[in-house]
Amino acid sequence: MTQPAPLTVVFDLDGTLVETAPDLLEALTVALKAEGVDPLPFEQGRDLIGAGARALVQRGLKVAERMATEDRIDELHAIFLDHYGAHIADRSHPYDGCLAALDRLKAQGARLAVCTNKIERYARQLLDALGMTEKFDAIVGGDTYPVSKPRPEPLLGAIEQAGGDPARAIMVGDSETDVGAARAAGVPVVVASFGYTLIPPTELGGDALIDHYDELDVAVARLAPAACA
Repeated sequence: MTQPAPLTVVFDLDGTLVETAPDLLEALTVALKAEGVDPLPFEQGRDLIGAGARALVQRGLKVAERMATEDRIDELHAIFLDHYGAHIADRSHPYDGCLAALDRLKAQGARLAVCTNKIERYARQLLDALGMTEKFDAIVGGDTYPVSKPRPEPLLGAIEQAGGDPARAIMVGDSETDVGAARAAGVPVVVASFGYTLIPPTELGGDALIDHYDELDVAVARLAPAACA
C-alpha cells in the first residue's frame, strides 16, 4: 500500500517568517528619495509590503500622490533592488518563536516550503543570511514561475518541489495575496496577525489566525485533518 505524502506547510516570507520591514522600507526610502519623495512613516509603509518590490515602489508613489511612467518605475525599482541587495539582513530577523516552530514541524515529519512574491534570489539571499535555508525543502519566489501569488501556481509549485501533495498541505501567510493563493489552490490557510496587510487580519478570511508562533502547532493540528482528508 502506497504511503500518503507527508503534510507540507508552506510559508510566506516577508511578514510571516521574517520581519523584513526595516530593510525593505530603508530601500524604499532610497528609491523614493531619487524621485524627490520624503520617507513614509514606518507603520504606513509597513502595510504596503507583500506584493513584491516593484509593487512596493508603486504603492509608495501612490501614497505620496506622485505619478511616474512605467519606465521611471522600472528605474526606481532597480534603485530599490540595488540598495536592498546590499542591506538585505541589516535589521531583518525571524519572528519570535518562528525557528522553534519550524523545528517542531520538521520533527513531526512535515515538509516545509517558502512561497513568496520576493524575487527568488533575494529570498534565498535573505534566508541564507539568517541561517534559515536548510530548514526548507523548497523555496519559490515571485519570479520562479511566470505568475506570482495570488495565482495558485507558485504555491502548488512549492508543494510539488517539497515532495508534497496539495491535498495534504497548509499555507501560512499574512496578507490577502496569501489567502487568495491558498483559496485558488484549495489549500487551508493560517493567517499570521503580526504581518503586513492593509486589510485587518481578522477580515482576510483565513481558516485560522495566530498572534504568535507558539500558536502555530495548534492551528496546524486543527487544519491537518482537512488538509489530509
